[in-house]
Amino acid sequence: QVQLVESGGGLVQPGGSLRLSCAASENIFSFYAMGWYRQAPGKQRELVASITNERIIYADSVKGRFTISKDNAKNTLYLQMNSLKPEDTAVYSCTAARPPYTTWGQGTQVTVSS
Repeated sequence: QVQLVESGGGLVQPGGSLRLSCAASENIFSFYAMGWYRQAPGKQRELVASITNERIIYADSVKGRFTISKDNAKNTLYLQMNSLKPEDTAVYSCTAARPPYTTWGQGTQVTVSS
């Protein structure tokens, strides 16, 4: 079973940037979709962005600020986050889907605060 390991989270001031990485233990080219979800304390988990061979989807709250990408040669998924806001504070987790299975990473904390 594939393993996903996120990195790149941390504490950043409002308006700052972070890049999250999600390293997979196998070739990511074979996955139908990969994505990033986040969950803030007391809130439901929400989709931040997803990527397939056909399209990319972003949550309305991050459009124009976040960019999802992947490097098949490095088996890594990325999330570039710019113009961060306090409401972006959450645990961010990556996913990899190969129907009917979806694998989750353990998550990385992103805190946006002055």
